[in-house]
Amino acid sequence: MSARRIELSTRDDLVLVADAWGAPGDRVVLLQHGGGQTRHAWGGTAERLAEAGWYAVALDLRGHGDSAWDPNADYGLDAYAADTLDVLGQLGGSPVVVGASLGGLAALRAQGRTEGDVFSALVLVDVTPRLNREGTDNIIRFMAARMEEGFATLDEVADSIAEYLPHRRRPSNLEGLKKNLRLDKDGRYRWHWDPAFITSKRRVSPDSAESLLTATARLRVPTLLVRGRMSDIVTEETAREFLDLVPHAEYVDVSGAGHMVAGDRNDIFCDAVVDFLSKLERN
Repeated sequence: MSARRIELSTRDDLVLVADAWGAPGDRVVLLQHGGGQTRHAWGGTAERLAEAGWYAVALDLRGHGDSAWDPNADYGLDAYAADTLDVLGQLGGSPVVVGASLGGLAALRAQGRTEGDVFSALVLVDVTPRLNREGTDNIIRFMAARMEEGFATLDEVADSIAEYLPHRRRPSNLEGLKKNLRLDKDGRYRWHWDPAFITSKRRVSPDSAESLLTATARLRVPTLLVRGRMSDIVTEETAREFLDLVPHAEYVDVSGAGHMVAGDRNDIFCDAVVDFLSKLERN
């Protein structure tokens, strides 16, 4: 099964690129990646969902992948929430949202800005309103470390990832890394996101927990929280806080996975999501 590239737009006229799997007439699942990632993080998941009868749309968030960079460097959570609402409106129906990290926070903020239900169901992938600050700082340090100088070779990229994610096996074929990189005119590889995502004054702040907790408490749709058991972002305590606020939510704790659950244990992750969505179809 192959993906189709589609384009969507935001209220401030940015073009967002997505890959779509499956038949457009099927129920829609919108997949939103984490900060610093691209839509390609969902390749295996989206294909699996399409095989299960869903129309899976994996989006490049603003400033990431092939989507437009914001000329005003607005990479705050409200901008990502507004984009989520814009995309959901263009996809039509009542989509399910699967959001990892930043993609999940954007979905929660979108719900907090709207009176009714924004989506028909929500899957949060290793993200809760209150995040472990040490873990988020580690992510920012990794993203910023080679932001300007970039990498001379794909081997350098793989070495950097292996140092940051020592639990993950270093790939023998490095061609897949190109999906998350751009090759600049100086011949060096750099991560495929706008550097202003890190440097802008209008960027996502980790200090938004209270408003997100309020939005979380308003969740009435079927909800699944998937945590990587090795995560340094979502702790057992913050997961429990979320589940206390959303008592109807289901919870999966994936052993052998860190913050990037879908990349670490995609088989278990896909099983959990497909099982959760199959229950929606029966209701």
